[in-house]
Amino acid sequence: MTEFSGLKALFINTTLKSSAQGESHTGRLMRNAMAIMETNGVTVDLLRAADHHIAFGVQPDMREHGAERDDWPDIFWPKVRDADILVLGTPLWLGEESSLCRVIIERLYAHSGQRNDRGQYIFYGKVGGCVVTGNEDGVKHASMTCLYAMQHVGYTIPPQADCGWIGEVGPGKSYGDDGAGYDNDFTKRNTTFMTWNLMHLARMLKSGGGIPNRGNDVNAWNEGERFDHPEIGTS
Repeated sequence: MTEFSGLKALFINTTLKSSAQGESHTGRLMRNAMAIMETNGVTVDLLRAADHHIAFGVQPDMREHGAERDDWPDIFWPKVRDADILVLGTPLWLGEESSLCRVIIERLYAHSGQRNDRGQYIFYGKVGGCVVTGNEDGVKHASMTCLYAMQHVGYTIPPQADCGWIGEVGPGKSYGDDGAGYDNDFTKRNTTFMTWNLMHLARMLKSGGGIPNRGNDVNAWNEGERFDHPEIGTS
């Protein structure tokens, strides 16, 4: 048994290619982080979003809002809900994260009205990270977008919670093509540090019972508790 046994991590690869279309460059980089976690006792699951029919929208089950099919509910319960660590992986297209990545972010946001058993937003006590690949600028920009969205819905973001690799601007080799990027020390270091920081913070939160709910209990707020807010400017 290792220090990180009992932790669960979910990696969601938002490449636009389904598995039938071949290996994903983003997936190649994600697997390095996955390998570190597995070596250290974390239970790891990988989801390739393009292999599923995930309806767009901001409701937990879009079938209740006109969609003919929506695989998201079966993905959320229990994969996303039970993961202590969530890592979003995305390729870059026109300098931005993939459209599928945006769909996943919106579906996470769909659960923003749900609570955990302490009256907090449902993603409190979980940690998030981001992996980006491509052949153009945008690693930091896409990471900023993903990590902001994750913390906004309740995920805790550790230090240096992103990693990425971009090849020469324009058409060319992507991560892993003929070994491209495998010898990049900056990418290897950031991938490693991100992974360990995710594990450390997830372990700390889980061992400590999550984030204390003093000052962030939605139910208490709705019942009138103001947690020392001075009420300045209210009438």
